[in-house]
Amino acid sequence: MWDPPLEHPLRRLFAGLAEHAFFSHLGVADPPLIDYLSGLLARFIHNDDLYRLRGSSGRPLTELAEMVIEAERLPAGGRTRRDYYRHIGDFALFWTGVYPEAVERQRSRACRDALVNYTAQGKRGYLLTSRMEEEQHHDAEAELFRRLSDQFEVCAAGLLKVREELDVMRTTPPTGGIIG
Repeated sequence: MWDPPLEHPLRRLFAGLAEHAFFSHLGVADPPLIDYLSGLLARFIHNDDLYRLRGSSGRPLTELAEMVIEAERLPAGGRTRRDYYRHIGDFALFWTGVYPEAVERQRSRACRDALVNYTAQGKRGYLLTSRMEEEQHHDAEAELFRRLSDQFEVCAAGLLKVREELDVMRTTPPTGGIIG
């Protein structure tokens, strides 16, 4: 899993966009939450990180339903199960927030995810992750994942605002003159 440092230009870009989107549009000022979400955006730039979970056959899991089934098969407790549930929360939040139209398209396809509620599974993934963090006495981490679960819809709305700002950046030529 690629976890870019805070100083990485892409991470800084996402941090600035997320901070602006959450504070200006939603009135949310929560630096640890915004830092987590900007890291999520930077990590998921790479498909290898977006689809990093593997099934028992070794192939990447590409559907949320597959990820949940695989997580349930893992032994209770332990880092691996926690990592699966965290990724389920991240995966569901990423698609729900950044590409909600793709989640809607899933409903018309003949696949397991057509029947999956991404919001409910994302909230559940983060809640289970928070409980496992709590068991390990990682209270700050547990609280962050609990907030991600409780505020899943707000986080998705904020990520959609980040996407909208990225779309504007992509289509608007930069301003400024040529120094010469």
